[in-house]
Amino acid sequence: MRVSSRVWAWGMAGMALAGVSPVSAQVGAGAGVTLPPGGFGSLTQNDLALRIRTPDVEVRFVPLDARVTRLLARDSWESLRSVVESKRSAIDSVANAAGVARPGLALVTFFGQRVNARFDPQTLTVSARSREFRPLGIVPFSGRFTSQQLNVREQVSGIYLFEEDLPVNDSFTVLYAGQASDDWQGKQRSLDRERARVASRERGSVRDTTQAAGAGAVTSSGGAGPTTADTGSTAASETPRETGSGADSTMADSTR
Repeated sequence: MRVSSRVWAWGMAGMALAGVSPVSAQVGAGAGVTLPPGGFGSLTQNDLALRIRTPDVEVRFVPLDARVTRLLARDSWESLRSVVESKRSAIDSVANAAGVARPGLALVTFFGQRVNARFDPQTLTVSARSREFRPLGIVPFSGRFTSQQLNVREQVSGIYLFEEDLPVNDSFTVLYAGQASDDWQGKQRSLDRERARVASRERGSVRDTTQAAGAGAVTSSGGAGPTTADTGSTAASETPRETGSGADSTMADSTR
């Protein structure tokens, strides 16, 4: 199906998927599922990225789904949240025009690999469960996105909207210019390990906070608990540290 250029160029109009069966319902950030707590992860945005490289461009695809973005280190997690919120009005306009209440989102970046590299953002699709899904629309971050041309090391980004949540707990690939990315399924083992670590860090934080509160109560009643300064110091030492995320820019474009 041909995608109207106005949809991706301005991100302010939507379209219905035609001739494509919808993805089966996938539990996502807004469907009552228990999400991992934010701020306890240690992954970088590169850990969530699927890539495709052609002679003209490199494509980087990062799902903006809370089931996986909450596994990022705090600065990366907050960075992606701010990216979405900065374009919330345009995202809502595309979704409303398409009649979709909760679209799946992805941050897609195109990197130029040669002088006057051409790219066509409309042709990027997602393949899941033997079906291929086109975006409802694209919300670009700059006018350069609509030019469809890049120079060496130049980059442009946009938020892609899909009819439903991306199947981040399952298998899917990204397709562009006749090439496919690695299968997302290959990331599941590392994601599962990080979920376990995040849960452990959260439990430790809750336990330490409870102990600190109890110790403070003893001190206030004349006991031998730690001083207020000691309690604050202990709590601070348990704050999750950011690991491996310092290179991520606002849209993760500086790391490749």
